[in-house]
Amino acid sequence: MLRSFRSVREEETKSMIRYINDSSSSSSSVLNLSEMFVRLTNDVVCRVALGRKYNDGDGGESGRMFKKLLGDLTDLLGTVNIGDYIPWLSWLSHINGLGAKLDKVAKQLDDFIDTAVQEHMNHSSKSGDDDQKDFLDVLLAIQKENLAGIPIDKDMFAAGTDTTYTALEWAMTELLRHFRVMNKLQNEVRGIVGNKRDMITEDDLVEMHYLKAVTKETLRFHPPLPLLFPRMSIRDVEVNGYNIKANTHVFINAWQIGRDPKLYNKPEEYEPERFLNNGIDYKGNDFELIPFGAGRRVCPGIQFAMAVNEIALANIVHKFDWALPDEASGEDLDMTETTGLTAHKKYPLVLLPRYYSTIRTVKILCVNANVTEIALVNIVHKFDWKLPGGATNKDLDVTEATGLTMHRKYPLKSVVVSVNANVLNWFLGKYFVFWEFD
Repeated sequence: MLRSFRSVREEETKSMIRYINDSSSSSSSVLNLSEMFVRLTNDVVCRVALGRKYNDGDGGESGRMFKKLLGDLTDLLGTVNIGDYIPWLSWLSHINGLGAKLDKVAKQLDDFIDTAVQEHMNHSSKSGDDDQKDFLDVLLAIQKENLAGIPIDKDMFAAGTDTTYTALEWAMTELLRHFRVMNKLQNEVRGIVGNKRDMITEDDLVEMHYLKAVTKETLRFHPPLPLLFPRMSIRDVEVNGYNIKANTHVFINAWQIGRDPKLYNKPEEYEPERFLNNGIDYKGNDFELIPFGAGRRVCPGIQFAMAVNEIALANIVHKFDWALPDEASGEDLDMTETTGLTAHKKYPLVLLPRYYSTIRTVKILCVNANVTEIALVNIVHKFDWKLPGGATNKDLDVTEATGLTMHRKYPLKSVVVSVNANVLNWFLGKYFVFWEFD
């Protein structure tokens, strides 16, 4: 089932990359990357589950309504209902309006899903079996064969979209705050796929081990559901000397587990390297990393969510270099989290995208000492330089290559500030025996 919808993930990612590319044509254009991630995950989940997109552009009025319903549902899932913890005070939900809001959103979602089911039933009666089946088609086929009702969980939409985009949002935020990690990830991705003009596909992700380490470290540092979904004990049990009665609500603090110094070295630092050559995974078998839960109630959409995250993240760091507006640095990012079921950024991630080919990497060969001196004098006299992505000189990787000459292991990438391209070409052609642009 996961592989059958690979084309959906790749098509929607390609659509996002195309939109970002169009936005990067202007040097002053800023992009709300948080909104892009929301749209990507919504479109993928809706196409897989319902067979079509429900967003502002493609879904019309129904798209706008669905987007609002998802937002309302997510907010309500994160709202504390005092009656869940003190049953005799459950009447308060009728006073504060929470009960009415729950009933209203539940009915609107039921009506929306009923409409989608009817559309699928009408379509299936007119078409053959050759069309690609979405999740709802599969459920209807099972219902038809078994003559039994199949419930559709409304939480699937909120859990599948909000948590996925939240993980992407935090991953890009941390990459911007840690230029070394961003540079290392881009070197891996660009080194594996080279100058591939088309979009990175899921086949290209197999060898991207640092990419997988970045996603794991992001899930450790920023679990989308800090307290997971509530559990309930089914019988009396004793845990570490504490007696827990049956029917007690239990919250698992995944956020605190990920920052436990007994489990991780330097837990307050963002270091994806901790997951390289490490067997710890997020699938629920290693309790030190359980962003999706564990046991029988582990999230059933782990592989689906990670497939969306990895292909989206690989493409946006491969195709573009990123900077904060007004030449701000990563340290200036506001890391405030929202309150509620999911802990995403309180303020959207707004960035300046630059298509990768616009940052020029100059390779210099066969330069003698005299040329080096006059070239260096002119290069600092004629131009202003800065590092991409708002990085500072402290972020530069000064690793040396091994061999006869000890040059930099990684190319020195710099952005020429306020210079005409013809002037730069003239300068390089005059002073360098051989030079080329990547």
